[in-house]
Amino acid sequence: MVRTLLVFTIRFAGATALALCVVAFSTHTVRCQDEPASPTNQAIELFNQGQDEHGKGNYAKAIELYEQATKLLPEFAEAEYQKGNAYLSLGKQPEAEAAFRRAIEIRGDWTLALAALGTALERRGEYTESEKLLTKALSLDDSSFPAYSALIEIKLKTSAPAEVLKPLLEKIRSFSSKENATAAVFAVQASLENALGDKTATKKSVDRALSLDANNKTALYLKAGMAISGGDMVLADELTRSLEKLDVGTDLVKVLRARYLIAVDKTSDAEQLLRSISSPSAETVDLLSRISIAKEQSPETLEKALAGSPKDPLILGKLCSLDRVTAPDKALDYCRRALEVQPSNIDFAIGYGAALLQARRFEDAVTVLRHLNTTAPENATIHANLGTALFQLNRFAEAKSEYAWLTSHEPVPPIAYYFLGICFDQLGQYLDAGANYNLFLKNADASRNQLEIDKVKLRLPILNKQIEQTGGKQKNKSGN
Repeated sequence: MVRTLLVFTIRFAGATALALCVVAFSTHTVRCQDEPASPTNQAIELFNQGQDEHGKGNYAKAIELYEQATKLLPEFAEAEYQKGNAYLSLGKQPEAEAAFRRAIEIRGDWTLALAALGTALERRGEYTESEKLLTKALSLDDSSFPAYSALIEIKLKTSAPAEVLKPLLEKIRSFSSKENATAAVFAVQASLENALGDKTATKKSVDRALSLDANNKTALYLKAGMAISGGDMVLADELTRSLEKLDVGTDLVKVLRARYLIAVDKTSDAEQLLRSISSPSAETVDLLSRISIAKEQSPETLEKALAGSPKDPLILGKLCSLDRVTAPDKALDYCRRALEVQPSNIDFAIGYGAALLQARRFEDAVTVLRHLNTTAPENATIHANLGTALFQLNRFAEAKSEYAWLTSHEPVPPIAYYFLGICFDQLGQYLDAGANYNLFLKNADASRNQLEIDKVKLRLPILNKQIEQTGGKQKNKSGN
């Protein structure tokens, strides 16, 4: 981690007049010529040591050194500010806020400290005070991206109207147009574009953010949310799993998982997860209210409710998914009706294709899913369902293309390697089959794919003999 070099002018007043020195905070303290050791120089040296520990991730040690520095030099705003950042890294929000407040007390016009405290307050919902601090920071420095980022979060969380968001988007685009624009800038831009309903621009900004930082949480949350809204449950699940590792136990990741669970009709699990949130957000409350209908498992109860609201898309969508196993023909009718009510809702269109699969109407499913594929070519769920329909029709060459698409796009669902391996196997392309079977074994989750793992392990010894016999060449099979 490269530490930013800070240059400060430190002034002293007392009985004895001292020369003013510009101190560069680098590895060693730079002193005026012939200047004796002093509490000020000791404080600066302690600060630099704290910076070194901070850069190594030793936050507790860094805090200890910053505190020693502020005891020697109580007006050391920079040490208070960095102490606040170290406390944030340890998840100690109250201590971080106290340090940032002290830095502002010392230097009231320091935009970094104002933005830091404003951001900390925004994250715990103290929007009024936060906005005052952020507005002040921007009045002092209109180029402060951290201040804009936190202010935009407030506006998004409070559902600010388009006329408020559009000028902010223009400002952020001025940041993203620069050559050194970071992933954070593109992620904030994507958040605004998403709120303004520009899905094409949102996707481009999200992709740009993730190309710069594959673990940018803001961009990953947006991508996962778009996948859920777009009915791409395969991609949504993989992205949510990634975020559950990056953002362990946070309310945000719980809400995201709950949204996914609702979309795949696991409403009881979703409700349990949402009720574990101690300080529910407006989105959490809204999701819980939707669950009251979505968790209903009785088709008869839902059909009675539908009689009073025959065009309610939520009820139709629920019946569309609920009846797929027990009454696939009825499910098809509900899916069709839901699609008629909301023709632009790709989730209903995908549900219709899934219902055709469940009804084993594979030819019809191929027709519907190929059409959907032209309108949403990046939807992994459509590719997965189309691959399944073609696979069931023994059209392995065509199915192979769909599974190959899935394995070439991140994140890859491991099961795609399994089916791609079978397609190559059926086409007599044994080397490729073996490669994909091994990729499946490498990436598979035994808790989810034990049956497939066992099948592959049984198949591989025989396949290896076939590769030896044929030299890995295709034999008496037709494939691309």
